[in-house]
Amino acid sequence: MLKSLAFFLRYYIFWITFFAINRVAFELWNSTKFTGITFTEILKTYLYGLHMDASMSAYFSVIPFLTAIICWNFHKLNFPKKALSAYTAILSVLTVIITTIDFNIYTEWGSKISGKVIDFLIESPKEAMASSGSSPLFLIFLFSASLLILAYILYQFIVIKDIFRDRKTSSIAKIFFSLLVLGLTFLGIRGGWKIAPMNPSQVYFSDKPILNHAALNTNWLLMSNYLKKSENKNPFLYFSNEKADSIVNNLYATKHDSTLKILKTDKPNIVLVIMESFTADVIADLGGEQNVTPHFSNLIKNGLLFDHIYSSSDRTDKGIVAVLSAFPSQGPKSIIKENDKQEKLPSISKELVKNGYFTSFFYGGYTEFANFKSYLLSHQFKTLIDASAIESKDLTSKWGAYDEVAFQNQLDFLKTEKQPFFSTILTLSNHEPFMLPAKGKFGDDNLENKFRSTSYYTTEKIQEFLSTAKKENWYKNTIFIFIADHGHRLPKNVNEIHQPNRYHIPLLIYGEALKENYRGKRISTFGNQTDIASTLLRQLNLPSSNFKYSYDLLNPNTTGFSFYVWQNGFGMITKNGAISFDPTAHNIIYTEPRDMPASLKNEQLEQAQALMQSIYQDYIDSKFY
Repeated sequence: MLKSLAFFLRYYIFWITFFAINRVAFELWNSTKFTGITFTEILKTYLYGLHMDASMSAYFSVIPFLTAIICWNFHKLNFPKKALSAYTAILSVLTVIITTIDFNIYTEWGSKISGKVIDFLIESPKEAMASSGSSPLFLIFLFSASLLILAYILYQFIVIKDIFRDRKTSSIAKIFFSLLVLGLTFLGIRGGWKIAPMNPSQVYFSDKPILNHAALNTNWLLMSNYLKKSENKNPFLYFSNEKADSIVNNLYATKHDSTLKILKTDKPNIVLVIMESFTADVIADLGGEQNVTPHFSNLIKNGLLFDHIYSSSDRTDKGIVAVLSAFPSQGPKSIIKENDKQEKLPSISKELVKNGYFTSFFYGGYTEFANFKSYLLSHQFKTLIDASAIESKDLTSKWGAYDEVAFQNQLDFLKTEKQPFFSTILTLSNHEPFMLPAKGKFGDDNLENKFRSTSYYTTEKIQEFLSTAKKENWYKNTIFIFIADHGHRLPKNVNEIHQPNRYHIPLLIYGEALKENYRGKRISTFGNQTDIASTLLRQLNLPSSNFKYSYDLLNPNTTGFSFYVWQNGFGMITKNGAISFDPTAHNIIYTEPRDMPASLKNEQLEQAQALMQSIYQDYIDSKFY
């Protein structure tokens, strides 16, 4: 029996080893990109990459393992050794082809191979060959031949083929071990038993892109990209590209380029607090319920509140990109999960790093979730502290650690952080299932009260965080920016996904670096999460032209609007009202006010359609500037 079981392990090890050898080839080919990187850092690409290699090895092992299990349990059947060899040879050749194509792609584009590359090869072979005309073909052939020879040697050396003639093991034992092998294979494919299944964030570990790219399993990345890739056409085509661009450009144009200067300094420390599910409906000052978040209301008295701000969408993965990269939601897509695209986005963090800021990001959960980690490291967050860096005794919530732990981690870190810094924290506790370490302020008798309790708790911990921060030497030169990642249906439970109030969220600037005459004031310009980038950078006298979908909320000449998107539709709100559109039904499904003039309704619909078309086309083209 042991010899039979050894087949599964040894075949699995064969693929893991071969993938590691392909990584060696990638790093040798791109050796010039590793200048200044230590040998220890390079070794980590194998340690972290092992996770994804194991997942891809499990994928490749499914068919041989199922075949072996059948032959093992029905001993009259002979294991097809020649078929196994042929199967392995085919996959080895495909792996080598993918690896060597990736050489050229990475050299030219600085990104790993993706589905669009394969499409290009199939649809335009002549152009593809022309594009690779400058490639050193002999060297590619040498690498390819070497990899295939090594695959053959490894296969002969590692894989046992004289197997499954076991007549002594009981049927019950065979069934048990067969199920165990299948279970472990599925676990390998999934990437373990964490909340998040295998994704690139599981292997990203560095702020140097080349190390993260080297750690990725190229086969897994291509397969994932292709499986997730729908038809590469824009489903939101309403106008010619020229007309759509013209409409969008007019929306973001201002007659006079000026801004209110609200800060005491051009280079303050910046603490960005992205609050989970922090809807306006729990903030009395924004028309929400009374006494749910009194601590936040106290902050509003001494801060600058933007009271007509809306989220780009309804999920954290889209909210993070909207806040940090000023790129609106793409509806059915989530750009943060596609590394070849998200790495090309602009971001506040990138701009600030270029201007001498030190960056950090804090989260009580695991940043592997929804590929956050890949995005954050790609956008030059130099320090990343999440649940993986928190002691197990503090990981007591469903998603990781409660907000009080994350805030304390940030405080401890900022004691010794160099200035000026840009430090971001994403809160967690106001997330389903809305659980707290102790009984909440509003109890837990129903979901609405649980949400009220976690909203209260988060703002209470923010108040405690600020009270402690006031004692630090960096506090006087710091602004705090509070923004939600998205709105929520709770606690009122009345706003449908297509209604703009579902997306209404707070934006508050607070701190000693805020001029006294702006404290306790309001800005009522309609805006979006995406407008933080331009607004903040203009205050720091830094360029914001890279942020196509962002305007300065502090420019008195800005007319103001907000664009919101959900999975199957989109809408737009201005001082004149709101409309929501269902692109499948081709109908306006919400209008506020109901008697909006037809001319205004048509104009606003045209603007919303142009925005959706432009955003999705930029997503397809990876064109963000």
